[in-house]
Amino acid sequence: MHIIHDENGNPIAHGHDHEHAHTHDHGHDHDHGCVSEGCGSCSTDCGDKTAALLDYMLKHNEHHAAELDQVADKLRAEGKDAAADQIKKAVDEFKKGNLYLGLALATVKEQ
Repeated sequence: MHIIHDENGNPIAHGHDHEHAHTHDHGHDHDHGCVSEGCGSCSTDCGDKTAALLDYMLKHNEHHAAELDQVADKLRAEGKDAAADQIKKAVDEFKKGNLYLGLALATVKEQ
């Protein structure tokens, strides 16, 4: 499942026949729709589906970066500074990747 937006910009769920979910240790599920079905599988054009997927993934990554940041803070409070430092570096990389995803999303929306 991924999120697309209606004509008013409101987010709506959009699923395909081929979906799967996965669970992380932190207790929440994520549904991911596959984009390999081709453009003819629903009424939205490829640009809209790509923008929706990029938007979803950007928000998904931002959520995980925030979770990891909290884990690092917890580890630092426990005196596990080396592990906290490595997680903070990973969060920085998530943020860098999200900048690129945001640029890609803006480019897709412009076209």
